[in-house]
Amino acid sequence: MMFPVAGHEDFHPNMGSRKVRAATWNGIFLASTMVGVLALVTLVATLVDNCFGAVILQDAVALTDVSDAGKTLEGLDAPQLRQALQSAADQDLISPGRLAILERDGPLATRTAEDLRFLLIHEVLQPTVERAWGLTDTLFHSDEIARVKQEKFPDAELVFRSWITPDFLGRSQSRDVLLTGIRGAIIGSLIIILLAVCIALPVGVGAAIWLEEYAGNTRLNRFIQTNIYNLAGVPSIIYGMLGLSLFVRGLEGLTSGAWFGIEGVNGRTVFSAGLTLALLILPIIIINTQEALKAIPQSLRWSSYGVGATRWQTIWHHVIPAAGDRILTGTVFGVSRALGETAPLVVVGASAVLTLDPSGLFSKFTTLPMQVYTLSQQPQEEFKHLASAAIIVLMIILLGLNSVAIVLRGRMKKTKEAA
Repeated sequence: MMFPVAGHEDFHPNMGSRKVRAATWNGIFLASTMVGVLALVTLVATLVDNCFGAVILQDAVALTDVSDAGKTLEGLDAPQLRQALQSAADQDLISPGRLAILERDGPLATRTAEDLRFLLIHEVLQPTVERAWGLTDTLFHSDEIARVKQEKFPDAELVFRSWITPDFLGRSQSRDVLLTGIRGAIIGSLIIILLAVCIALPVGVGAAIWLEEYAGNTRLNRFIQTNIYNLAGVPSIIYGMLGLSLFVRGLEGLTSGAWFGIEGVNGRTVFSAGLTLALLILPIIIINTQEALKAIPQSLRWSSYGVGATRWQTIWHHVIPAAGDRILTGTVFGVSRALGETAPLVVVGASAVLTLDPSGLFSKFTTLPMQVYTLSQQPQEEFKHLASAAIIVLMIILLGLNSVAIVLRGRMKKTKEAA
């Protein structure tokens, strides 16, 4: 069909080919979305598969060697468990000195059955993981697993195990796959992220306000703006090198606590890590805050000026509250990036193995991403299951922080709409 258009007597809209191109691009975009969703589902499924499954446990000492109660370990009460511990000491399966240390840490007569059961397992029975399978193999190859257990480990115990347990979350790091935990890594990650946000948020928002509301369109300001965008794309390990030279070495007296009378600590502390991650997320917060301020209609500012408000009063009482939900979203983006960083923290001094929890700004530290890396590098296959469990914990923490931000953003929107 031909349409008369001035100057174009033979104009053809060519609707057929345009619709074909539109349908083609629509298919490409849909396929890209499906690939992304499939990759995410595969990741989650792989992690879940590694976190649950059958495990063959072999005890170094049989329960019948220390207890004649004729019950399973779960069936023993507190007096029977104490008797089993004493029997182990009488047979030199546990040294009298070790038993004395346990008694000093907490009298056995006052301990609960759960505590005594834990001591009996890890001090006397000392189980080790001989083989471990994922959830898929456990569900669909159970006969093969039973055959392997019967042929190679006839005296062992075959159990179904979840690698994410309260003990895994609440214990400190250990080289024993059944005793290790990520408590110190969780505490370290949360403290460092909190410190980074407390430093980067006010500085980033302040810088964005100046650049967007006060700074003119000068060559210097354009140079600053360009470099802020460039800094947002700098590899994270570069920030680690900056943190090493500036905070760990240059300001060692501050980050080690020497200026405050703390001795015996170098600059590789929680303080240095928090400052380094603050620098890492600072450009992200500045850019997102600027975009949030740009989204506020200029009419809001002029209305405030019209009733006699100063520029700062306009910014503080009108612009920032109106952009608060968007600023919060930008901060969440920064936190999400910082929470998963490993490279800059390795350079700054994150510990691969740390048995003590961080107790302050001047403590040694480790983080969940660092622990994931450490667990995945262990030669025993069982540590791979623990690495997957740590990844799921990291994802849950990240989703939890994002959920809190979404709730706060929703409340801020409702408050803004009500006003």
